Amino acid sequence: METILFIIAVMFCMTGLLMSSLAFSGTWLVLAAGVIAHMSTGAPGTGILILFTVLCAVAEIFEAIAGYLGVKKRAGSALAGFIAMIGGLAGAFIGSGIFPVLGTIAGILIGSFAGAFFTEWVRLKQHSPALHIAWGTVWAKLFVLFFKTALTLAMSIYLLWTLAPGS
Repeated sequence: METILFIIAVMFCMTGLLMSSLAFSGTWLVLAAGVIAHMSTGAPGTGILILFTVLCAVAEIFEAIAGYLGVKKRAGSALAGFIAMIGGLAGAFIGSGIFPVLGTIAGILIGSFAGAFFTEWVRLKQHSPALHIAWGTVWAKLFVLFFKTALTLAMSIYLLWTLAPGS
């Protein structure tokens, strides 16, 4: 039973890692694997599951506001930050419909960039500063993508280390 549970956890963790690297919420799959393992064997402990839950929630919040923060870091307006967030969501939806998975990532980046750029272009009436601000949202979104992938990997390693047969 211990080996089967470990194989299931590996599958959840690998799928979660793939999902995170493709801009989906894979951290929650690792948490789900941890909950299933905890209910079956008692490992990992409750404290780790609470920590995983907090990390998953923080990662989602960080992802949701990344475009806004990227715009604000480059001295963009709050409106441009908000429109970048909306543009990223719209881009993800449209990109997924055109070309699933990779279209989602491209849609998030293009939608965030376009939302921030056009908002700042209208506000500033200048092309160059609007481009500078809009690129802030792209870099922030890419950072979050790498952050969530690294977080998913770290959570997976810890969970699998804890559940490895013989440990």
